[in-house]
Amino acid sequence: MLEDAIYLSILYDYYGILLTEKQRLYFEDYYFNNLTLSEMSENYGISRNAIHKNIKETSNKLLEYEEKLKLKKKSDQIRKLLEKEDSKLKEKIEEWI
Repeated sequence: MLEDAIYLSILYDYYGILLTEKQRLYFEDYYFNNLTLSEMSENYGISRNAIHKNIKETSNKLLEYEEKLKLKKKSDQIRKLLEKEDSKLKEKIEEWI
């Protein structure tokens, strides 16, 4: 569960800009500010179920973006190359990152 939360947080760094303002707000409150669904429900005046549904949909959307765009996977591959290479290629890749 913690590993899933960490993975989703990383995906948020890549794809958060593609989410709606409400999706970002709920996701950040839940994962980054550690608010409970009940606390969020009180803060926003909507049901716990509505908050939970939004966070679940947002998480699925982040996973879908990664499945299609593979930005995290590509970044991980580049970082592995950087660990192995010590040439001009490494310098060029570092420029891109």
